[in-house]
Amino acid sequence: MSRTFQLITDSSCDLPAELVKKLDLVVVPLYVTMDNGEKNIPNDCLDIKEFYGRLRNKESIKTSAVAISAFSEVFEEYAKAGKDILYIGFSSGLSATYAAGKNAAEEVSEKYPDRKILTVDSLSASMGQGLLVYLVAGYADSGVSVEDAAKYAEELRLRVCHEFTVDDLFFLRRGGRVSAATAVVGSMLAIKPIMHMDNEGHLIAVGKERGRLNSLKKLCDKLCENAVNAKEQTVFISHGDCLEDAQKLADMIRERAGVKDIVISYVGPVIGAHSGPGTVALFFLAQKR
Repeated sequence: MSRTFQLITDSSCDLPAELVKKLDLVVVPLYVTMDNGEKNIPNDCLDIKEFYGRLRNKESIKTSAVAISAFSEVFEEYAKAGKDILYIGFSSGLSATYAAGKNAAEEVSEKYPDRKILTVDSLSASMGQGLLVYLVAGYADSGVSVEDAAKYAEELRLRVCHEFTVDDLFFLRRGGRVSAATAVVGSMLAIKPIMHMDNEGHLIAVGKERGRLNSLKKLCDKLCENAVNAKEQTVFISHGDCLEDAQKLADMIRERAGVKDIVISYVGPVIGAHSGPGTVALFFLAQKR
C-alpha cells in the first residue's frame, strides 16, 4: 500500500541524502552561523569536511532553530495540495525547533481545516531522530492513517537509545555539559565520557572510560545489553568526521551482536557544533532508554 500522508522532519535527523530520497521525506533545514560572520547558512549547504576542519581550529560556530514561517511555508505547500502531514521534530529538550513546528502546524491547520497536520516531539537528536523517522516511514508505507503513524511514533520514541562518546571535551565544556576543570583533567588523562539521551530529551553523562578504544567498546556493550532482537534491527551510527572509529564500532557490533544492517553517516553541523569532531554515536531500539 502507498503512504497516505507526507512525512516531514528537520535536519537535526542527520539522515544521508540517499536515505531521505528513498524514504520520500521532506527535511526542513536548521541553520548555523560561522565565526567569520556568515549567518543563517542551511546546515545541508555546508561542506562537512570543511566544517569539521573549522571546528578543529576552535572556531565558534552557533546554531539556530527553524523559524515558524519556514515550517508554515512547507506545511502549507502540502496542505494546499490536499495532503495530510506528520512532522517529527528535534527534541524539545535541546532546541526550540519542535515548538516552532508545532506552532506552524496549528496556524496552517486553521487555514486548511480539512487537513490533518500532526506533530510529534521525537525527544531525540541526530540519527536517533533519524532512526525514529526511518521506522515511522516504514510503518507509514503499510497505508496506515496519519493518526496511527503519529501514535506509533509516540509509542516508539522512548525506545530509541542514544549512546555516544566524544574525543575532545572542549566542545562539551563550551556548551556547559562539563566543567572547565573536568575538561582539563579529562583531556590529560584521556578520559572519554559516555553519554545518552534521557526520557525528557536531554543529553546526560552516564559514565566514563579511559581511552578511545574502551569508550567504543562501552557503546557496543550498551547495545549488547539492551537492544531488542539486535540481529533483526537496522542500527544507526553517526560520527564527527571520524569514519574509521565509526567503522570500528560497526565491526564490533557485527561480531558481538550479529547485526547485519548498519547505516553510518556524519553528525551534521547543528549537532556537531556542540559535540565536536571525534564524536561517535550509536542508535538502536531497546525496551526503554
